[in-house]
Amino acid sequence: MGDSPTYEGLKTFKFGDSAELADRLAALVVAGVKTGTCSAAVHGPDAEIGERQICLNGAGTPVCEIETVDMQTLPFVSVTPEMAALEGEGDLSYRYWREAHEAYYKREGTWAPDMDVIFETFRVTRILDSAFAEAAPAALNAERAEALANGYDALEADHVAK
Repeated sequence: MGDSPTYEGLKTFKFGDSAELADRLAALVVAGVKTGTCSAAVHGPDAEIGERQICLNGAGTPVCEIETVDMQTLPFVSVTPEMAALEGEGDLSYRYWREAHEAYYKREGTWAPDMDVIFETFRVTRILDSAFAEAAPAALNAERAEALANGYDALEADHVAK
């Protein structure tokens, strides 16, 4: 497997499976609305409770440090709307979460209706890229507007970040 890349001695990671998705999700973390994530359990856990890691943007630049607060393994179908909203994506709806995650797991080849996921909650402990952080509110606004334009309307237009 080899050693994981590190930054200041901490493991680094990118969210998603593309530079664009890594940027989108890292911006949601830095904006303070993404405090949860899940991965296919077949990969095993990516962190331990209390562990700190460095979140990278799509270009591989460190943007923030996070600390894992909780982890649980559960069936994909058992993820609750409240858990889905912690991921901060789209319009925060369970429908958005389910459709986006099913598509993601299909791209990575792990999708199965009865699959297990590892759901992790975390908190930001340090911002490492102030320019990225300054742009995060605009990225959040774009995330919400795109979801609304695509028919996800759990959030009213007036709830889009200003």
